[in-house]
Amino acid sequence: MSELIEPIATVTFSEVPNEAFLALGMRNYWDGYFAGRAAPLGTAPAEVVHAVFYNFADGEVARHIPWVWGKTTPQEAIAVRERGSATALRHRIGELADSLGLVRVADLGTRAAVSAPAEGRALYAGLRALVVPEEPVARLWHAATLLREHRGDGHNAALLTHGIGGTEAHVLLALSLGMRAEEFGRIHHLPKAQLAAVVDGLRDRGLVDADGGFTDAGRETKEQIETLTDELAAPAYDVLNVDELDELIAGLEPIAAAAQAVDD
Repeated sequence: MSELIEPIATVTFSEVPNEAFLALGMRNYWDGYFAGRAAPLGTAPAEVVHAVFYNFADGEVARHIPWVWGKTTPQEAIAVRERGSATALRHRIGELADSLGLVRVADLGTRAAVSAPAEGRALYAGLRALVVPEEPVARLWHAATLLREHRGDGHNAALLTHGIGGTEAHVLLALSLGMRAEEFGRIHHLPKAQLAAVVDGLRDRGLVDADGGFTDAGRETKEQIETLTDELAAPAYDVLNVDELDELIAGLEPIAAAAQAVDD
């Protein structure tokens, strides 16, 4: 399910929504990113957004929050994000956007998305408080976003359980992809000394070897985190019976493939 909802939800980070946020006066992509994704939290200060988002380096959130709220409001950002994301998704999936199958998938996905437990999941809870869109493409994107953020909140809990911080999580992800930490897009911009200190900390804990790669313990820890993340995401789908879940998966497959294959 994660692989199927990810390309649908993440159209929100593509060019069409980005252009919409730039039109509001955002200075760059990251202004729009934080305005749109943090909007369900209201005008929460940077410290809160940093805690909820979990994996940004110190000071990165504060470069955008609360500055963006001088250009827009959370309510407007939510609306702009929804419109832009639905437009982007419609462009990517073509004629699937007007199919009866998409309507059914949006309905099944929404049932799952609004049924998940919200305790301890701040970003998911904020999204759950929003009105579910009526238009099917927008409703599907909204459902995918709810399910993605529900899983993401659970992933943060899994990281906390294993004592892995936000930047450390990016290092482990880079290694799992066969990359060195300094090559990974989300952290390669960090000062070399800062990133080296993070890697050194993981090495001291026996998770990274002398060459900057995984140890067996590091690889096992990453696998345990992913397994726990999946387990914590699973209750969202308990509301669906086996046939409905199979139907949801089958219906999402062509939509997710189209959303992933086409650039704006």
